[in-house]
Amino acid sequence: MRLLIALPAIFGLTLLSRISSCNGEVTAVAVPSQPLRIALAGDSTVCDWPSSHPNRGWGQFVGEYFAPGKVILVNLAASGRSTKTFLKEGRWNKLLAGKPNIILIQFGHNDSHDPQKPGSTDPANDFRDNLRRYVDEARAGGAVPILVTPMVRRNFAASGRIDESLPRSLSAYALAMKAVGEEKKVFVIDLHSSSKALAEKLGPTASGAMASTKEDNTHFNEKGARAMAALVMTRLPEADPRIKAVLKDPCSR
Repeated sequence: MRLLIALPAIFGLTLLSRISSCNGEVTAVAVPSQPLRIALAGDSTVCDWPSSHPNRGWGQFVGEYFAPGKVILVNLAASGRSTKTFLKEGRWNKLLAGKPNIILIQFGHNDSHDPQKPGSTDPANDFRDNLRRYVDEARAGGAVPILVTPMVRRNFAASGRIDESLPRSLSAYALAMKAVGEEKKVFVIDLHSSSKALAEKLGPTASGAMASTKEDNTHFNEKGARAMAALVMTRLPEADPRIKAVLKDPCSR
């Protein structure tokens, strides 16, 4: 049982005193008086895909966790993009022009490609520099940046564990993102670790049921993308109190 008591709007926020049965606690939250604008920057594992395509991105499903009319979700993630090409193509500037309140940023898959490819970056150098730019420019525009580490590629070793020993492993990019998060005091959702734990718990066969195609160890079908969205949403409400305030059920998070 919950009781919501509305108080006057202050600085664009409507204050609500929430009395809930969540652990028997009484909590007060500030609910935005206008829809919260959340933007997504990322690659093919995040972006919206047409219904005719087998791939699905987790960004297609996070909107389902929010109360109707409380969030405007703008997913500008695009297939094949890296921290470098997302900037070069003007996609980042387009995202900032929309004046989001919160920006979720996930890259790494295309950054980790062969150095000869246009999206490639070094996890120790330009990848970190690009992330710093994203953070600084997001904050300069009044947005709260949230970093999301890239989920694992489902490459299993004979041991049944994910093999991350391959050259330019995504683990190096996840570690780099966490390092930038610590340096810049940015909230980081470690999707790399949580997706690895899930994949190893399920094993090669069951985790393979989340793949967009039988041969694809990177992309997801709807089942897999929804699983990634759930992992993201497990941590996302901790990043900003406004997020928890606009969930369908704050007590479930």
